Amino acid sequence: MSFDIWITYVVTVLLLMSTPGPSQLLMLSNSATNGLKRGVFTAAGDLTANLLQMLAAGLGLAAIIAASGTVLAVIKWLGVAYLVFLGVKMIIKADRKTTQTAPRASSKALWMQGFITSAANPKAVVFFAALFPLFLDGALPFWPQFAILSATYLTIDGLFLTAYGGSASWLAARLKGAARLWLDRAGGGFMIVAALLLGLKSLRDAQ
Repeated sequence: MSFDIWITYVVTVLLLMSTPGPSQLLMLSNSATNGLKRGVFTAAGDLTANLLQMLAAGLGLAAIIAASGTVLAVIKWLGVAYLVFLGVKMIIKADRKTTQTAPRASSKALWMQGFITSAANPKAVVFFAALFPLFLDGALPFWPQFAILSATYLTIDGLFLTAYGGSASWLAARLKGAARLWLDRAGGGFMIVAALLLGLKSLRDAQ
């Protein structure tokens, strides 16, 4: 893969990620509540789902998933319901706080939240199947180019998620009392907004 093509791909990915989506909002929420060191497990879950979606696209499963409209709808709406549940739970937990410190979510739970949020958009497989060919050279071996495109995407996505999480964690560390309570409520709100974004995408895809 030539350097010019790779740079064009990087710019394209940066533009695609310039608007926060459900995964970024979840990262904000979890890092504000649990700190960046634990929030990175959310990013790890998201990137794991992305990697599996890329592999599915690379193995030619995009057409199968695209044809499974019912399966797509079920997966998406389960993801929406899961995020709404998490958001409401976080808001209720924030309102019940007094002088006690709420227990932090486990690393496994944070990873699972990130994974489910990303996996709830199974059409990402179709997205990667459509994006990658734009930068592939048919005269060169497929899998080395695929590995470069996948690694580049995951790296950029990971940096974006870390930046979101670091900002949220920095802000949370400096807020106390009522301000922190409202931040926790906002974290729950971010999850619900992420669910609404997934729901809206599902409705648009169904039209």
